[in-house]
Amino acid sequence: MRVLITGAGGFLGSHLCEKFLKEGHEVIGLDNFLTGTPENIAHLFGNPNFTFFKYDVTNFIFLKGKLDLILHFACPASPVDYLRHPIHTMKVDSLGTLHTLGLAKLKKARYVLASTSEVYGNPQVHPQPETYWGHVNPIGPRSVYDEAKRFSEALSMAYHREHGIDVRIARIFNTYGPRMRMNDGRVIPNFIYQALNNQPITVHGDGSQTRSFCYVDDLIEGIYKLATQEGLEGEVFNLGNPEEYTILELAQLIIELSGSSSKIVFKERPEDDPDRRRPDITKAKEILGWEPKVSVREGLKRTIEWFREKISRA
Repeated sequence: MRVLITGAGGFLGSHLCEKFLKEGHEVIGLDNFLTGTPENIAHLFGNPNFTFFKYDVTNFIFLKGKLDLILHFACPASPVDYLRHPIHTMKVDSLGTLHTLGLAKLKKARYVLASTSEVYGNPQVHPQPETYWGHVNPIGPRSVYDEAKRFSEALSMAYHREHGIDVRIARIFNTYGPRMRMNDGRVIPNFIYQALNNQPITVHGDGSQTRSFCYVDDLIEGIYKLATQEGLEGEVFNLGNPEEYTILELAQLIIELSGSSSKIVFKERPEDDPDRRRPDITKAKEILGWEPKVSVREGLKRTIEWFREKISRA
């Protein structure tokens, strides 16, 4: 296939570029490097099946030749990033989604949208199945991301219903692994960076809020299955690891695995911070034949070693 991946220089986008190239496809990557980095894809530039354009997807997009598949993964995904770039975040998931869907219509390409567990907000149903509509504050500080992704989902489904575009939606739960930025702002890179530098580990609230963490290799496999399997038009899938940890448990585990002398300190919780987050992945298991294989303990070991090496080179 000839595949377009937006957000190609990002954490997930760069791993997706690798996966599709490894499977023998031709990949075109787009990224404006607002939060991604050329370092993530530098090793791919010598590959004859990889083409990259530095480009902002909030602008009109046209590419020559056929396209079989579009994966729209461009968007700031960390609270630090989308609170720093609130308007651009909304533009990427409105104009960017509109432009990539328009290209999918023109090229008759399959379309995979990177959505998020944040569409469920602070959930009142636990764990969260795809049928749950969510509990979201539409005007809170996190709404620039939550509502942008909800709009992207609605727009994608409108293109599916009106124009027959083969749309698939991946609701991605917390994912971690190599190529996350050290200053990403998400909980795992924050904790690992603090632990490796023996700094205090900052836990928001009392640490009783829960999250579910999926290692990046597992997630990429799930997205690949979603993108390549036939007969999934208009379907939504939760992709994540149903192992549930409190944030305090996560902090303690990272201290243990890194051999750190860090102490845990507690800070005020951000506004609208969800209390619990855990995917119901029954649908992905039954239809995609997918579930995570890497345990949180094993995934954290790999991620800590990657961060340790990166810090030593800095």
